[in-house]
Amino acid sequence: MAPGTVASESTAKSATSITEHLHEELLNSSDVEEFLDELARVSASNLSEPGDEVLCGITLLRQRKAATIASSGAAARAVSQLEYQSEQSPGMAASLDQVTVHVPDVKEDARWPEYCDAVLHQGIRSVLAIPFRLEGETKATLLLYSHRTSRFEGRVLKTAEDFVRQTSLALRLAVRFAHYSETAAHLRATLESRTVIDMAVGIIMAQNRCSQQEAFELLKAASSTRNSKLHNVAAAVVNSLGQGPARTHYDG
Repeated sequence: MAPGTVASESTAKSATSITEHLHEELLNSSDVEEFLDELARVSASNLSEPGDEVLCGITLLRQRKAATIASSGAAARAVSQLEYQSEQSPGMAASLDQVTVHVPDVKEDARWPEYCDAVLHQGIRSVLAIPFRLEGETKATLLLYSHRTSRFEGRVLKTAEDFVRQTSLALRLAVRFAHYSETAAHLRATLESRTVIDMAVGIIMAQNRCSQQEAFELLKAASSTRNSKLHNVAAAVVNSLGQGPARTHYDG
């Protein structure tokens, strides 16, 4: 068998193993942040070499959400956070332009002077930022840092880009699951709020012998007078009967 074939099969096996591990981690993770931290640790482990550690961070940008920053460890998190403390950085450029950004030596790079000064203080000399291929407006970037210059040249850069391609599907699934989970939580909260309001309206109807609309208007007036949310006023009405907080039958 040709040497190239052996190498190709070895690479494929490694890629399959990584993908299977991430899919299993995705099923076991309680939220997208936990999954991203594991992805960062897997990335650092696969791209580091004995005696030559690579720090890894992952940034996730979603509409109307604060930026999520995951990392392979405390040192990686400290460096990754610098991506958003400067107006411009390799990570932001990679995310917005959807292109790989390579900084062989931050000491010699003039594109992001403020950022480069900051990472130099952290002992970082080379940076690689690679965007994940996600859906819609959601953007994520793999950030790799090394304490030596030109760490991400040639074969290493290609390996990192291949790794991002292999893991993009798992990250897309994680983001999608997070969206569904947040939507379900919002729906649950909405239904629970509606339940409390409906119960309060029923109590007011019984106490004042009025129509549903009149009861609801009384509840709204109390909310306005007390400068309190409608749900809070409704909850106070329900709790005043000594029945405790209302519960919905929605199980999500």
